Amino acid sequence: MKIFLKIILIGVGLIAVLLLITFLYHTYQLRNEANKYPAPGKLVEIDNSKVHVYSEGDGDLTLVFMAGSGTSSPTIDFKPLWMKLKDDYRIVVVEKSGYGWSETSSNPRDIDTMLQETRKAIELSGEGEPYVLVPHSMSGLEAIYWARKYPEEIKAIVGLDPAIPDVYLNSSFKLPSKSQLYAMYFISRIGISRFMGEEGLENNIPLLKSDVLSEEDKNQLIAMFYKSTFTKNMLNEANYVKDNAKKVKKSGIPSNTPMYFFIAEGSNNSVIPNWDEILSAYLSNVDNSKYKLLDSEHYIHHEYSDFIAQEIDIFLKEIDNN
Repeated sequence: MKIFLKIILIGVGLIAVLLLITFLYHTYQLRNEANKYPAPGKLVEIDNSKVHVYSEGDGDLTLVFMAGSGTSSPTIDFKPLWMKLKDDYRIVVVEKSGYGWSETSSNPRDIDTMLQETRKAIELSGEGEPYVLVPHSMSGLEAIYWARKYPEEIKAIVGLDPAIPDVYLNSSFKLPSKSQLYAMYFISRIGISRFMGEEGLENNIPLLKSDVLSEEDKNQLIAMFYKSTFTKNMLNEANYVKDNAKKVKKSGIPSNTPMYFFIAEGSNNSVIPNWDEILSAYLSNVDNSKYKLLDSEHYIHHEYSDFIAQEIDIFLKEIDNN
């Protein structure tokens, strides 16, 4: 028995040493990558943490891109779409706390706090309203809430397979267990993800296969994946999501805000049955709305960037003419 316990202790000790070496190597690489790939936009300070806001392009309208849950590099993730719009519109990508080049924040991830941080970040970066919000996935909640609380700031919402409150309040929606969430957090924060290899990276970052991005973009994307995958803010967002959905639903539908949803047909039905029907039904309560079903995965702006860019331009011109 003593020999058996000794073997176990030796094994545990070896694992602890390997994890420590992995963490130290990860920390060293993060420092190198931060020097090699500085933030391309502005870093503004909100409550003692820095938030990254990337801006480019010209135009009278400002399109604000808002990332879905867990998107490690929103600036690059949205690039296949925003690069097709920057000649006619002002492009702004807000990287929430814990995303991309932004630092993590100790603030809670309730919907009011996140919205105020987003609005403050845009204000401090020097961008002006009115805004066309372009949310992907979970940021659909924040966009809807924004249009409801500050309708004078929002000209329209263009949803990229956006979530609405009923998605998260659906009885079929289930978050991963707390043990699973914390396991993913541990793996990403200690740096184990650095050893997944090229195939593993491509499976986790499909945009690496894109012909649109340069090699420099892809290298930055990988660096941001190591830095900002499953941060504590992302973990907290997951814990808050149902409460946030309840609050957004209670606030009501911003029915006077024009909306156009691009919906990935069937891509989320395994998680939420009738995902596309829930989203299209929501728009029936909006005075000026339309939607398009596309045969795509959830990151719809990767596969259909050309089509979506053209449709956004048409939609916004229609609004101006009405």
